[in-house]
Parts: sequence; C-alpha cells; structure tokens
Amino acid sequence: MANAHSAEHHHAHDEQHTFDRKAIWRTFRILLYITIFELILAIGYYSMTFSNPELVKYLLNGVFIILTLAKAFFIIAEFMHLRHEIRNMILTISIPALLFIWFITAFLWDGNSYKNLRNTYDRHYLDHSKEKAPAPKPHGHGEEHKEAQEPGKLH
Repeated sequence: MANAHSAEHHHAHDEQHTFDRKAIWRTFRILLYITIFELILAIGYYSMTFSNPELVKYLLNGVFIILTLAKAFFIIAEFMHLRHEIRNMILTISIPALLFIWFITAFLWDGNSYKNLRNTYDRHYLDHSKEKAPAPKPHGHGEEHKEAQEPGKLH
C-alpha cells in the first residue's frame, strides 16, 4: 500500500515537470516573428532614403534594443524555465542581471567620456594637432623651372 501511494505521488510529480511542447513552439514562433520584423526594418532602412537619416537611425536603434529585450525575455522565461518559478526566485535572478547591464553601460559611457577628455586636455594630443605642415618649396628658382621654360623640350 505504501508503494502504491509513493508511486502515485512520484507519477504526479513527473507530470508537473514535463515539457510543454506547445509553449516551446509558441515561443519559437514569437522569436521568429520578432527576428523577421527586425530584418525587414534593417533592409528597409538600407534600401530607402530619408530626409533625416540620423534621426531614423537612432529611432531604429531604439526599436532594435526594445525588440532584443523582448526576445531575451521570451528566451529566459521559456527556455530557462524562469516563468515557472516563484516571484522571489525571478527577482533574485533578474535584478542582478539588470545591474550587470547597467554596470556595462556605465563603464562604456565613462570610458567614452575619458577618451574625449583625454583628447581635449592631453598635452601630447594638443602638440600634434597644432603642428603645421612643412612649407612648400617656391617654384621658379631651381633647375627644374629653367628646363620647363626651354622651348621645344618635351617632358
């Protein structure tokens, strides 16, 4: 009797952790549609001309970032099984991940700022930017000029 009860409990436990194939295929189709939409936007951007291409480029970059975050959400939720976890477990994983993304962004921003400031205030950089090109040699005072003036001589 104890074996029958544990077998039923074990069987019910296995049913809870089976893969949901429909959800996996649904997630796959969502990721596929998002990727196809991104490709259409990118191809459309390069095949069309715009009156303000910089603005369109920044808008498209924003759209691509949002769509990439949406794809990351679906991948994490379904394929890494985070959707099925309790709220505290989801927060334990997602908050450090968001802080890590912020960390990378902050260091890239700070590095770019340092590069710009270094190029502005570095004495070595300023010395090279103020150097002048050597003055050109004046024409008409050498042998080459006399030869060019001789009639009937081809060069």
